[in-house]
Amino acid sequence: MKILVINAGSSSLKYQLYNMTDESVLAKGLVERIGMDSSILTHKPTNKSEMTEVSEILEHTTAIRKVLHALTDKEHGVIDSIDEIDAVGHRVVHGGESFKESAVVTEEAKKEIRRLFDLAPLHNPPSMMGIKAAEVNMPSIPQVVVFDTAFHQTMPEKAYMYAIPRVLYSKYKVRRYGAHGTSHDYVSKEAAKFLDRPLEDLKIITCHIGNGASITAVQGGVSVDTSMGMTPLEGLMMGTRSGDLDPAIVPFVMNKEELTVNEVNSMLNKHSGLLAISGVSSDMREITEGMEKGDANSKLAFDMYTYRVRKYIGSYAAAMNGVDAIVFTAGVGENSTVLREQVLKELTFLGVEIDEALNAIRSGEPRRISTEQSKVEVLVIPTNEELVIARDTFRLVQ
Repeated sequence: MKILVINAGSSSLKYQLYNMTDESVLAKGLVERIGMDSSILTHKPTNKSEMTEVSEILEHTTAIRKVLHALTDKEHGVIDSIDEIDAVGHRVVHGGESFKESAVVTEEAKKEIRRLFDLAPLHNPPSMMGIKAAEVNMPSIPQVVVFDTAFHQTMPEKAYMYAIPRVLYSKYKVRRYGAHGTSHDYVSKEAAKFLDRPLEDLKIITCHIGNGASITAVQGGVSVDTSMGMTPLEGLMMGTRSGDLDPAIVPFVMNKEELTVNEVNSMLNKHSGLLAISGVSSDMREITEGMEKGDANSKLAFDMYTYRVRKYIGSYAAAMNGVDAIVFTAGVGENSTVLREQVLKELTFLGVEIDEALNAIRSGEPRRISTEQSKVEVLVIPTNEELVIARDTFRLVQ
């Protein structure tokens, strides 16, 4: 069975085609700058030469059509016909309380995803565009939606409720939902495999650190708390998101600067975080370079960022009454040796000891970076959210 995995953004579309016989990737790629006359399709077939095409792609329907042409191209393609694609799996950020697990796309499912637009206004609408575009181009092929929030539906009420009037939960489902669930689910399972211990016996803190970032307490294989909230804005300081802040700041700034709701929302989501503090970039690599060159604002941004990561790790160790393993994953978590070192060197109260030589290695494989004497295992495990989506899609369409 061949599964096409799609992750649609507002102006981009990532894809991977899997052969589920051995879970191998036949091809992957990215469509960038959707909505412009200079859109870029980068297609990377396995064991064949890469293909790049610049053309006008004004919406997602055309983007998926271009992807399907690339997948069936005589020189760069990996399948002879679209009919070889058995199902399509979509990443959707927010499933609310309606979706506790992945689901086959139906009219009712689409209606519910639309209803949840308010909870993820930057993410769910593009996902719906991807679903519709796939329906137009592949009308007879079943589709599945896999939600970032589903893994966190195991959180207890004490962890997901906010201390605000309960009527807001009753009427609008205002509560903590979390995100990056497919990643936290995947790396926690991989950690148990790596350690050769039963997942149900482990207390794991998974740190998905990328441009968007979240930390999850995984106890016995289920999420019991996570740093992102009703939306992906809460929690850690991120590339362009503020993370946790005093909610009174919002009306204060709105009054002082005469900002609208949309403007202050944009400020907190797109113009805060590392970008705001450093004044340089939202990219941790550029922040690190600036810090090494002596830039004080880059150093402050880095210190604030790592401090908040460390605080969440400490709080989740307390929430679970202990921790057996800490896992770093995603772009920054997997690649920034200096970030991991800065976070871990002040977790000695937990018995954490980092091996600097192991931490410096970049292998792209799951690995341990703690010493043999460390009371807590520290692992770096590359995430694979696309594989989780492919597996769920395969399971549901069989």
